[in-house]
Amino acid sequence: MNTLNTLIAVPSSAPGGLDAPLGAHFGHCDLYTLVTVENNEIKKIDVIPNIPHQQGGCMAPVEYLAGKGASKLIAGGMGFRPLMGFNQVGIEVYFGGDFQTVGNAVQALIDGKLPQFSNEHTCGGGAH
Repeated sequence: MNTLNTLIAVPSSAPGGLDAPLGAHFGHCDLYTLVTVENNEIKKIDVIPNIPHQQGGCMAPVEYLAGKGASKLIAGGMGFRPLMGFNQVGIEVYFGGDFQTVGNAVQALIDGKLPQFSNEHTCGGGAH
């Protein structure tokens, strides 16, 4: 198994953190839980607010998370356009829709059990 050293962004429901429910759709979540992983161990948790879509549409949250240093994102759902945006800025996106909490999804990624998000996981946008 590879050693994971990364910053993972996870769309979350309030109040955020490892016990928070995974946000159903990345762009419409309450906030993001940022999880710093070093040597396959969770070292730090930060919670940041989501930003409005108005300026830059779907790409605004993509640029926002890239600016925070995220290199991976776990999402339950997103549209094709933001998925392409994450690919363009070098953020790997993983499908975490089978997990109820941020912590469970992050641990699955650390364990190498999450699939990379692909076109088959995308939706037409909006909340599910």
